[in-house]
Amino acid sequence: MKARLNKWLGGCIAALLAAALTCSLSTNLASNAMMLLLDGSNVIPAESSIFFFEPYVINQGSSNYWLYGRDRRNYYHFIYRQDAAYVYIPIQNSCPGFDHTNARTWCQARTGGGR
Repeated sequence: MKARLNKWLGGCIAALLAAALTCSLSTNLASNAMMLLLDGSNVIPAESSIFFFEPYVINQGSSNYWLYGRDRRNYYHFIYRQDAAYVYIPIQNSCPGFDHTNARTWCQARTGGGR
C-alpha cells in the first residue's frame, strides 16, 4: 500500500514538474519572472500577463527595464511617470505611419499603470 502511494506521489510530482517546464518553455513566464526579480522598476502591464508579455526593446543603461513590449493584443511603451508607467495601443490600429518602435507614431495611445 505504501509503495503504491509513493509511486502515485512520484508520478504526480513528475507531472507537475513537466507541466511547469512546458509552461516556462512555451510562454514568457520564466524570462518575465527573472526580469521582475532583477530590476524593481520593471512592471508587467495590467492589460497583459506574465505569460504573454514580450519585451522587444530593453534599456541599455544601468537598469534593464523594458522600453517597448507586446503581447497578443497590444504594443506597450514604458514611460515611468507618476501618473502612468506605460502607454499602450492595439496591434490592430489605423495610425498613419505607425512604427511599433517609436511611440511618437502611436495615435490614440492609452495610458496604464499609475503608480
